[in-house]
Amino acid sequence: MAKKKAFALRINEEMLKAIEKWAADEFRSTNGQIEWMLMQTLKNAKRAPKKKPDSSQQPPE
Repeated sequence: MAKKKAFALRINEEMLKAIEKWAADEFRSTNGQIEWMLMQTLKNAKRAPKKKPDSSQQPPE
């Protein structure tokens, strides 16, 4: 799993309420909803981060 980095986000109150409602409708946390929205936007713009091979899934040498 990718390392998570915390940062402060300033957001319009009405926008946050709309995201919180959407998150509840999708059974996600608000943070999870924002992450999902950002990833969808990155994918649509063809700017999603490349997946790195997970070293824990590779067979032992």
